[in-house]
Amino acid sequence: MTADSADDPGTFGPATLRCDDLLRAAASRIGSDSPQLDAELLLAQVTGWSRTRFRAFPEQQVSLVQAAAFEQLVDKRAAGEPVAYVLGQQAFWSLPLQVSAATLIPRPDTECVVEQALTLDLPAQARILDLGTGTGAIALALASERPDWDITASDFVDAAVALAQSNAAALNLSIQVVKSHWFDQLAAVCFDLIVSNPPYIASTDHHLSEGDVRFEPASALVSGADGLDDIRHIVAAAPSWLNAGGWLLLEHGYDQAQAVQALLQQQGFDQVHSRQDYGRNDRMTLGQAR
Repeated sequence: MTADSADDPGTFGPATLRCDDLLRAAASRIGSDSPQLDAELLLAQVTGWSRTRFRAFPEQQVSLVQAAAFEQLVDKRAAGEPVAYVLGQQAFWSLPLQVSAATLIPRPDTECVVEQALTLDLPAQARILDLGTGTGAIALALASERPDWDITASDFVDAAVALAQSNAAALNLSIQVVKSHWFDQLAAVCFDLIVSNPPYIASTDHHLSEGDVRFEPASALVSGADGLDDIRHIVAAAPSWLNAGGWLLLEHGYDQAQAVQALLQQQGFDQVHSRQDYGRNDRMTLGQAR
């Protein structure tokens, strides 16, 4: 950084060590839907200050070391890398979760799956299975609300298993995390609820080459030509893993509710219905085992 670079809005120099100047320059480089928010989150990561502090004291200055670290983070975000990956964390259900490029970034709409699970009439010490847990988001959110539930989370990616275990330890929440490709390596027990946010994007979907999704693992996104291959597998196998009256709850694409309902009905599930996400899209479907 040099004094000459201070007039360039795309770089930071000694003349732009004020928080408001740094944030303004960073936001001008970040091509996201929320550049100001992204810039504030990155500067908060470097300084340890709250976003409120930036707004209350815009003239406050950071050190040259902090400015340089901030610029490195902004470079990553400007190149399109998701904020969650840049920061290494994402909040979900008010829980701070570590994230990595080995897993999906937990989305706010998936919190609707947690909300739906909590409304079900389950035993006080219910046995729960979260298939394809990734960061452990769903399993850990449920554990935070229902500490008496016996919760197992599975994933077939080693790095995801390790990440979910690390998040559980950091949050001091009791879940069992195992490596398994869907049901293949699970112990022979039955569950009161099986929940999953599986891959459900069609292999030809143009969204795979856009936005944050470009950086996320394809194995956690893509599921065959119509996006339903993994859901078909889960629905077909689930009855053998559910107690009588147990529930299967699946997140899916905004336009897949009818197809998923049909799969559940064909497999003999009762009370098959869909629920909406925060955007009022039919984003999850559930059914009860006979």
